[in-house]
Amino acid sequence: MKFEELQEALTIFGLEGRATLAEIKTRHRELAKRYHPDSRRKKGQNGESDNRQIRRINAAYHLLLAYTSEYAFSFSEEEFYRQNPEAHLQNQFGNDPLWGKSR
Repeated sequence: MKFEELQEALTIFGLEGRATLAEIKTRHRELAKRYHPDSRRKKGQNGESDNRQIRRINAAYHLLLAYTSEYAFSFSEEEFYRQNPEAHLQNQFGNDPLWGKSR
């Protein structure tokens, strides 16, 4: 897997640099529903371009799933506070009489 392929997959899904697994799955469902060839044929539209599009969507989805399955999650304090800025502020200023709990 190359970084460019990963960026292309994010572009196909319309996602930015950070996305949760739930967001990836939700977006895949939305795109698959929109471009699935069977749903478009019922409306009398050309399904050939949809076949190509759904293949691109599925390939991007599998690439993103492969990337997330190989991802090593960090449970360090620094990463926790990066993901939870409110907890960081509480930890930093929680005991301060001006910002935290009043005494």
